[in-house]
Amino acid sequence: MKRAFTPPAQHPMLAAPKIGVLLVNLGTPDGTDYRSVRRYLKQFLSDQRVIEIPPAIWRVILNLFILPRRPFATGRAYAKIWNHELNESPLRTITREQATQVAKTLSGQVPGLIVDWAMRYGSPSIPDKLEALRQAGCDRILVFGLYPQYSATTTATVYDEAFRSLMNMRWQPYLRTAPAYHDEPAYISALADSVRDHIDAQGWEPDMLVASFHGLPQKYLDKGDPYHCTCHKTARLLREELGWAEDRFLVTFQSRFGPQEWLKPYFDETIAALPERGIKRVMTITPGFAADCLETLEEIALEGKEIFEDAGGERYSMVPCLNTRPDHVAMIADIVARELSGWSEVQAEREARRPEPVLHRHAAE
Repeated sequence: MKRAFTPPAQHPMLAAPKIGVLLVNLGTPDGTDYRSVRRYLKQFLSDQRVIEIPPAIWRVILNLFILPRRPFATGRAYAKIWNHELNESPLRTITREQATQVAKTLSGQVPGLIVDWAMRYGSPSIPDKLEALRQAGCDRILVFGLYPQYSATTTATVYDEAFRSLMNMRWQPYLRTAPAYHDEPAYISALADSVRDHIDAQGWEPDMLVASFHGLPQKYLDKGDPYHCTCHKTARLLREELGWAEDRFLVTFQSRFGPQEWLKPYFDETIAALPERGIKRVMTITPGFAADCLETLEEIALEGKEIFEDAGGERYSMVPCLNTRPDHVAMIADIVARELSGWSEVQAEREARRPEPVLHRHAAE
């Protein structure tokens, strides 16, 4: 039986201790208008993990040449794929639902668990969501970057931001970070099943499956970023899981900009050359994205189709990202449960010992 505890009246009530999980994706503007897109791009392109150019030089380039014009084109691209019903980007819609589904999956498995979501750039922000979790009683928080393949430009910058957030907290929660999962068996299996399901839904077999990953400047690889290698390992494991021959599978990289050399082969050049080789039916898949977003829905699905058909291709289709597929949600939930090992057992013990009600001495913020 739990013991009763009656503290002095002047002691304010604080939330009972809990465990928090914060799923984090890249980010999205709040709207397709110039100001919203500009604000988002400025935050994104000001990250020195993303743009490794001396800040003094890059600020001039960014503010004088990129931000005055690029938001118009980017806004038009977002307008093509915008979720008008909820007035938000699909990335925000999907990431929120992923958090909801992971919470449902883990309900009853991990005691005292709160699952929330954030964006590295834009809103809701990592600092705001970490503080909200702390206010809700989460003294232990797992930050889960939704990037299957590790890169300093994605995974690392999410965790940088999370730890920077702690610097502004007098009462810090304990923090863990989840590892990338490029070769997780359940992830590879889910990718393969998504390809099979898409082929069944489309009713035709592709001559070639093109796996496209977000691009990265070549110099980042030269400096030691492991992203290129993990992308190729994911692709190899996917091809083997599908049981396809090497001549039916290609790896490409997308979304380059600027004059410098990026990881090759480039997506647009590759698919434009396929019809000349007699490859007229192509499906694409984007294994580096946990949720459909501007790059998958506009660049790969729409622009890719136009490029391929203009070059003489006959059939083109993009396999949707794993999004909220049950196997994807189950995989994320399994990794979360694994990474909470130890914490979940401690949480169960302290809930069993907790007196009713739980009142603690207030620590001023």
